[in-house]
Amino acid sequence: MVRKVIIWRPLSLYVDSEEDLSYKAPKPIQRILSLFKDIGPGFDLTYFKLPPLFNFPKSHLQCYGETVYCIGTDMLSSCNQADNPVDRFISVVRWSISTLRPPIFGLAPYNPILGETHHVSRASLNVLLEQISHHPPVSALHATDEDHNIELIWCQECVPKFNGVAVVNEVRGKRQLKLLSRGETYEMNSPNLLIRFLPIPGIDWNGDVRIRCPDNGLEAELRFGHKSYLGFRGSQRSVEGKIYRTSTKRTLFQVNGSWDRTVTMKDDTSGKQTVIYNAEEVYSGMKTPIVNDLEGVRPTESAAVWGELSEAILSHDWEKAKEAKNTVEEKQRELLRERESKGETWVPQHFTVTHTKDGGWDCSPTQQWVQPAPIVVPLS
Repeated sequence: MVRKVIIWRPLSLYVDSEEDLSYKAPKPIQRILSLFKDIGPGFDLTYFKLPPLFNFPKSHLQCYGETVYCIGTDMLSSCNQADNPVDRFISVVRWSISTLRPPIFGLAPYNPILGETHHVSRASLNVLLEQISHHPPVSALHATDEDHNIELIWCQECVPKFNGVAVVNEVRGKRQLKLLSRGETYEMNSPNLLIRFLPIPGIDWNGDVRIRCPDNGLEAELRFGHKSYLGFRGSQRSVEGKIYRTSTKRTLFQVNGSWDRTVTMKDDTSGKQTVIYNAEEVYSGMKTPIVNDLEGVRPTESAAVWGELSEAILSHDWEKAKEAKNTVEEKQRELLRERESKGETWVPQHFTVTHTKDGGWDCSPTQQWVQPAPIVVPLS
């Protein structure tokens, strides 16, 4: 029986308003920089551990999952509604932009433990995530919506590197969106998370995203963030790019705007401009997931694994938070020693894992459909 399940409100509801935070980072930027005093450029930060003072009460798995199930207006199901393949592709581009969430400088989510899961439903959309590797940290996501014939499969690894003035979190891995009734599979990647310390502290998404669908011969190239990682030029949350035909490379539409406001699309032939994305539709009316069936919550559920720690952070009990975090991590070390003593290899419960030729990770779900979850997003 799960003892405690703590689910904090969606990230986007508080990140743009410091007054809306239930707590603030307890130390100034100088203290944050002091964490890196023994770290030099090129240092691999994959296994760097933050103290609870610098965590907010969520796991990375919850943050990944929220980008799919926490949204004001359902943009995912609309991807499969248009009869025109070009219109469907534009809907996929719109949805892909909607998966970005404004991060918080100075605070970070927990690093998921091996085998940690997160299972949430929103209407007919069921989302299941699992941490399929701890060293390196690799997360897998499977989401299905039988009513709208949609399937999502993600496998991603975060590789952070310190370059002297910033931490670049490279997000490696492939995201697939399948429109099952259309026979279309869209492949895309994620922008990187850039944490700047000098000269202007800040955190934002940055980098190139490519969306392609071999089944309809369309592609998009999008660039997120300013062109200079030092932060002197351009809008930090800008997005610009184009949609074009793969075979001829002919541009159909120019894309421009800001992912935290609006993004427009300009028809390259007629010059007509259309707003394809409005951030208000994403962030307005978001609901915090609730536990609908406590007995159905897995012991591996993120909100349960880190329940004691999240409760301590929210109550500003930093000694209890440190103890709770150490308890979870020590349990993992104990399980690792036990497996090693028995010569056992840990195997994911919900995904089959393979490796790409270049050393990357790939995964496929073990079940065709994700079952309804004991944690649900209220619709009203």
